[in-house]
Amino acid sequence: MIKRELYLNQLRAFIDKPFIKVIAGLRRSGKSSILMLLRDELLKMGIDENNIIYLNFESFEYSEIDIADKLYHFVKAKIVNQQRYYILLDEIQEVAQWEKAVNSFLVDFNTDLYITGSNSRLLSSELATYLSGRYVEFHIYPLSFAECLQFKQTFTPKAVSSHYHEFELFLRLGGFPALHTGEYSYETAYKVVYDIYSSAILRDTVQRFNIRDVELLERVVKYVFDNIGNNFSAKNVADYFKSQQRKIDLNTVYNYLKALEGAFIIYRIPRWDVKGKEILKTQEKYYVGDQSLLYAVMGFKDRLISGVLENIIMLELKRRGYRVFVGKSGNKEIDFIAEKNGQKVYIQVAYKMMEQTTIDREYTPLLEIKDNYPKFVVTMDEMWKDNIEGIRHIHIADFLMMGDY
Repeated sequence: MIKRELYLNQLRAFIDKPFIKVIAGLRRSGKSSILMLLRDELLKMGIDENNIIYLNFESFEYSEIDIADKLYHFVKAKIVNQQRYYILLDEIQEVAQWEKAVNSFLVDFNTDLYITGSNSRLLSSELATYLSGRYVEFHIYPLSFAECLQFKQTFTPKAVSSHYHEFELFLRLGGFPALHTGEYSYETAYKVVYDIYSSAILRDTVQRFNIRDVELLERVVKYVFDNIGNNFSAKNVADYFKSQQRKIDLNTVYNYLKALEGAFIIYRIPRWDVKGKEILKTQEKYYVGDQSLLYAVMGFKDRLISGVLENIIMLELKRRGYRVFVGKSGNKEIDFIAEKNGQKVYIQVAYKMMEQTTIDREYTPLLEIKDNYPKFVVTMDEMWKDNIEGIRHIHIADFLMMGDY
């Protein structure tokens, strides 16, 4: 397995710290591999393998452990002395009332606990009930562009070509790790991705939130996917369905969107008023957990290219630990304002700078901001490299490979 150092570095800092380590993310984004890599790290540290208890609840081997008391008694039987035990529980949401067992492990034994799950709302609500203030969450995303290049160098015989060409492949294939351990046609890749999507919809959304009208839920998904990067409101969705002779109330829309967010299928990005310096409660934007989900569900829609490029930038910023907002400055829009440790980055995203109107639209909002934080216009232009008054124009592949912004 390839070490995903971004996440391993985060976890290393919390080994033996008195918190439950919660590793959450979209299905098949690599959570199980991170847990196995962590197990290898513990062994290298000299931890006896008998003191590492690893259970994957998607494996048939542990299918009988389906409720908290069975989990508790199984683990208790493995703990035979007063030494510290490292408990690694993969896809914990498959165990009913799991939070009770995890709480007991903290109380009854000398343990360091790590759990993974595919639904953030499920994890956070149950952890908050029993373990408030005693856990720290790590979000695992599908592969970044840089990680995809690393995977290709390891798993495929073809040499990595130019970053620009490789980005075009990444744009279409997305970042699910399984697709970068070999060579796949787009048709085969999207079948794999559609199966991931179906599993996330059924198991992490429909079943977890008792959604009865699955067909309506999938219509909402397609509406969100078809409006990637556009200003969005629940009323927009309700009005659209009304025009299609389908009635859906606003509360149902909100509940469906929250359920999809909880399963990491979509992300809601709030708006930030640059001048008023406040988060706005309306006209946020939604993006998808990986761009390949859009292609697998909707097919190729090249008219969505600007939204897909925004999606890739948004995921990269979140991967790097930024809080991400859509910016509003007067009547102008800034695609992203990203904040971390009191520092900001402003980013505009476009497909190509083909006309003066596009150049004006992307640069003008950034030129009006008079602070000294970095400002970028990110596109797929390979030739057009002009910087304007300190605002850098950069190819998206180069932006994704940068060490710092």
